[in-house]
Amino acid sequence: MSHDTKPQAVSNPAIAWSDATRADQFSQWLADISARHGLQIESLRLASADASFRRYFRIDAQDGSRIIMDAPPDKENSAPFVKVAALMHAAGVHAPQVLAWDEALGFMLLTDLGAQTMMQVIKRDEPGANLPLYLQAVDALIAWQLSSRPDVLSPYDEALLRRELALFPDWYITQHRGVVIDGAMRQTLDKTFDEIIRHNLSWPSVFVHRDFMPRNLMISGPGTLGLLDFQDAVYGPITYDVASLMRDAFLSWDEDFCLDITIRYWEKARQAGLPVGDDFGEFYRGVEWMGLQRHLKVAGIFARLTLRDGKPQYLADTPRFITYIRTTCARYRELKPLLRLVEKIEGIEVPNVFGFGRQ
Repeated sequence: MSHDTKPQAVSNPAIAWSDATRADQFSQWLADISARHGLQIESLRLASADASFRRYFRIDAQDGSRIIMDAPPDKENSAPFVKVAALMHAAGVHAPQVLAWDEALGFMLLTDLGAQTMMQVIKRDEPGANLPLYLQAVDALIAWQLSSRPDVLSPYDEALLRRELALFPDWYITQHRGVVIDGAMRQTLDKTFDEIIRHNLSWPSVFVHRDFMPRNLMISGPGTLGLLDFQDAVYGPITYDVASLMRDAFLSWDEDFCLDITIRYWEKARQAGLPVGDDFGEFYRGVEWMGLQRHLKVAGIFARLTLRDGKPQYLADTPRFITYIRTTCARYRELKPLLRLVEKIEGIEVPNVFGFGRQ
């Protein structure tokens, strides 16, 4: 008499599967590792999902909880996550430890950094009250950058910078705003993008997290921040991650607070021997130009998430990016043509106050 030893599919109404085969594969994988890692299968629940095709579950174990990553291998390559996690541990940065990984199926068991992000505990109306959190973030960033060495991560080079900037005209202007880019607009974009790339590549390279912001920083214990969402890390301009931290995709601060944290970062980084230069004014200019690169890219990505991937919630933060872009462009003569282009696309009419009262 034969017995069916196939595990029962994990039953949780909050967890939906795209097809029954993947649900069965997950159930089998979870059954295979549960005893070795002391997992309580019945405790499985959804933890979060992100802008990619990855999902995260939380599951209880004998000594706490664990995180499971569901990353379909035909849509997500998890190898960079595993590689960067190891680099972060070597740097002394608090990041998830990979406990089990089925590369072929795209399932991964990780240590749990906690259920609260830095974003969830930030006091938006009291910038100064968040200083200890931001200093913890600065310390984690400096530790990560100090571990940098070339030829380990992909370079954040001109080709990648250009691909990122192209997202703005391709997805935000053309697809989202429905604007046909004429010859004059294309010339403005091309010339400005050349200038942005030149400025950004003039800074020395370090390890770059590439999405270093409060939504990806976890409260992992008193005085400890853990890092997530680092699989796209590259080797590129030292100005990038601090620009991400202080010019957040989902949170805006007054410039005084941004300056305060950026100065504190610059001072600590310089003392640690990182290549941030001896002139804070120059460094802050570099951060602004790098932030502009990021905001143009993310505006394009958020449009793509809406139009291609059916995730419209991200476009709600688009006005924040347009404000970032306009603020930076208004400060630098070389960026004024891009400022006029963006204002035209957005239908923003700015009074010509400089011509008032003149013949």
